[in-house]
Amino acid sequence: MVFIARQHRFEFPGPAVVMGILNLTPDSFSDGGMWTSREAAVDRAIKMAVDGAGIIDVGGESTRPGAVPVAEIEELRRVIPVIEELAGRLRVPISIDTMKPAVARAALQAGASIVNDVAANRGDTEMWELVAREQVGYVCMHMRGSPATMQNDPAYRDVPAEVEEFFTDRLKHLNRCGVGSDQVILDPGIGFGKTPEHNVSLLASVGRFAALGRPVMVGVSRKSFLGKLTGADSASRLPAGLACGCLAVGSGARFIRTHDVAETVQAIRMTEAILAGSR
Repeated sequence: MVFIARQHRFEFPGPAVVMGILNLTPDSFSDGGMWTSREAAVDRAIKMAVDGAGIIDVGGESTRPGAVPVAEIEELRRVIPVIEELAGRLRVPISIDTMKPAVARAALQAGASIVNDVAANRGDTEMWELVAREQVGYVCMHMRGSPATMQNDPAYRDVPAEVEEFFTDRLKHLNRCGVGSDQVILDPGIGFGKTPEHNVSLLASVGRFAALGRPVMVGVSRKSFLGKLTGADSASRLPAGLACGCLAVGSGARFIRTHDVAETVQAIRMTEAILAGSR
């Protein structure tokens, strides 16, 4: 299996890839305001790449539960100067975490090569046509509703089955828009319109999603459900997040999205060594 994002190519079987989170927002739930200056953001991205991140994911709009949408011009102001500088300094691909096609277009022109779309539940095709035209990678994430509404009593008959059905449907839509299957990563959207019980069920179903033939990404880093299940605050959830990431890799996940790159890389490499030794 291969994932292609412009000139970047990831082949599997192979080591799982860690995506480092770079939030250029004042209101993200865990690290809002920490990397809002251009210099701090660039230094943070370079540090994550040195620590082993295979992708840097840049976001200028918080998608935490209840988040208020950001104006397009403000999102562009936050992300484009940083992406332009990183594109000239990093060898690893840059991902733009956005729901807005205009922001994605500008970010791709600035040097990004992956669109991380939490709004893959969209009804229009503008984002997918952009991805097809630019031949970039695309993270297709499941979300119920929008960040502002997604945690308003989310309910499912069978959450793994419904997410699997969503992925199958989205892959058909993407292909019809000209997006090749080798451009797509699937993300079950842990915490996006799900209860803690839904999240646990999805984590236990990673192998089911991997059977669809596309690499699966899991992102649980510091999320509130970890605290609800363990009692840990957002600054103390790393062990719980590492447990989820390692088990996900053992079940077939190929990308892990995290704030804590060095610790995650170390834990995943150890997991992979144990798995290799058991074969």
